[in-house]
Amino acid sequence: MPHLIDVAYCQLMMTHHNPDLGTATVNDPRPHAIVIGSGFGGLAAAVRLGARGYRVTILERLDQPGGRARRFRQDGFTFDAGPTIITAPFILEELWTLCGRVMADDIALVPLDPFYTIRYDNGDVFRPSADTQRMRQEIGRLNPSDVEGYERYLQESERCFEAGFINLIDTPVDTVPRMMAVMPSLVRRRADRSVFKLASKYVADRRLRLALSFHPLFIGGNPLRTTGMMSLISYLEKEYGVHYAMGGTHALVEGLAKLIQSQGNSILTGADVDEITFEGNAATGVRLADGMTIPSDIVVSNADPGWTYTRLLRKRPAKRWTAKKIARSRHSMSLFVWYFGTNRTYGEVDHHTILMGPRYEHLLTDIFDRKILADDFSLYLYRPTKTDPGMAPPGCDSFYVLSPVPNLEADIDWETAAEPYRKKLEAYLEQTLLPGLSNHVVSSKLLTPTAFKDDLLSIKGAAFGIEPTLFQLAWFRPHNKSEELDNLFMVGAGTHPGAGLPGVISSAKILDKVVPHASQFA
Repeated sequence: MPHLIDVAYCQLMMTHHNPDLGTATVNDPRPHAIVIGSGFGGLAAAVRLGARGYRVTILERLDQPGGRARRFRQDGFTFDAGPTIITAPFILEELWTLCGRVMADDIALVPLDPFYTIRYDNGDVFRPSADTQRMRQEIGRLNPSDVEGYERYLQESERCFEAGFINLIDTPVDTVPRMMAVMPSLVRRRADRSVFKLASKYVADRRLRLALSFHPLFIGGNPLRTTGMMSLISYLEKEYGVHYAMGGTHALVEGLAKLIQSQGNSILTGADVDEITFEGNAATGVRLADGMTIPSDIVVSNADPGWTYTRLLRKRPAKRWTAKKIARSRHSMSLFVWYFGTNRTYGEVDHHTILMGPRYEHLLTDIFDRKILADDFSLYLYRPTKTDPGMAPPGCDSFYVLSPVPNLEADIDWETAAEPYRKKLEAYLEQTLLPGLSNHVVSSKLLTPTAFKDDLLSIKGAAFGIEPTLFQLAWFRPHNKSEELDNLFMVGAGTHPGAGLPGVISSAKILDKVVPHASQFA
């Protein structure tokens, strides 16, 4: 088999090689691991597999690595395509340590203070930060009687962090006994209670309830039903901060690509995996859309698990993750993202801004359950040029505005709805935060739920895979070690522990506990 791998690999390199993304050595004796997809989960998986003795080939169907964390450059502006909020930097730093390097040598992480600005529909403003005294003042400014309740909420957030992050985020939960082992902590933390209900238990002011409960939207969850364990994000932010990588989040993608290259491994772009090959009950490699078959000892899929099981394993009858089960699973909402550059700067606008609309519960119900495109919205506005002017030409600003919208189960024709919706967002921003915006936009690009389906191969165009409801977490999600085939493993938002940068990177750490060491294939 080593000779067969080498021949196929040489052919693949001649067809797909990108010289900036590494070159493995021909006749490399290391066992071969294929990683499908180069999102953060796939990149972190490649680093960890390389550190454990594997020769790794990442196969990326798009023209650049990163997945949702792609980069768009247009008209002199630089746009991060997806994730922009970096928390728990120690999870990233560990990948550099595995390679005997220091992340700070390659990546300049800047702590943000405040973390973000929340602007309410009535004009009120709330700015969370890591400073305890300032937070007391911020809480007290909105409602003095909630200061004590907030501090008790933060104590509960720390307990949830201990139970749901420290003890669970990088632990496989792929058997019933393992699930039963974590149940007591979930019961103690009342995991059946939503994060919105948990926040409401501790603070009375509606504005604060919203500020403490919206975070699940960043991982595809509905705050009205996502488990209160996700309150851990509040403690995570306070303890470890919110950061920005100079050059944008994609700078982290580039840094990880260099780590992979330093291990003698490769990322091949324009390599479209059509199916996972298997023999008996074990994965044996992949076949590309152009017909080339690449053998490997293990396969790691960073693709949507629904896509992996229904498309890449379409020739093998599923035992658990059948097409019907995947279709019945509740998937996250999708996103409408407008990337735009202006020929002026908006100096008063912070790096991250959350614009809360006039409704909360009813809007979430419209998005997640009724699946209609509501007339109102809540938005996330990203202005990296607040911190990093190099993301735009001199005297200009780079933005994106993100609106949570229903996934493609909704009856919305985005081909006709996209531009009218963009204009609504533009008008709203012009009225509230960016005066004269329509006269200053000089670069524009849209991302709709259709792109999540077509470009990122997300089932139902969901932006974050399977929704993180209580019975779609841990054991109930597609497992990191596939239930369908031996030598097949999963990383990314759709598997355990779930979406968000800490989650997808930690899904790769779980591989250390479920993937055999390379020496076992010798």
